[in-house]
Amino acid sequence: MEKLQYSYESVLVVSVKGGEEGIAKVVDYFKGVIERHATLDSVDEWGKRSLAYEINKETEGYYVLYNFTSDADFPAELDRRYKITDGVLRSLIIKKEA
Repeated sequence: MEKLQYSYESVLVVSVKGGEEGIAKVVDYFKGVIERHATLDSVDEWGKRSLAYEINKETEGYYVLYNFTSDADFPAELDRRYKITDGVLRSLIIKKEA
C-alpha cells in the first residue's frame, strides 16, 4: 500500500557564528537529508536577519525555507535531526493545507 504524501514547509534559523562556511554546511546537510527522504520542492535562503530576541547570546541568524513533499513519518525525523545538530538555533515544520 502506498503511503500518502503531504506538502510541508520548514523554516530553519542557523547560527552565524560558524561563518559562511558553517552556514553553508548546515543548509546543505539538511537539503541532502530532505532529498534522501522526501521530494524537495524548493530551498529559499532568506539570508542573515536580526532575531526578535537573543538566542544562545546571538542576535542574528541565517534563515532558510525548505518546501518539500513527504509521507507523514518524515517531519518527526527531520525535527529530531534539527534538535541534535550544532548550529541550528530554531526550526519549525508546518504541514501545508491541501
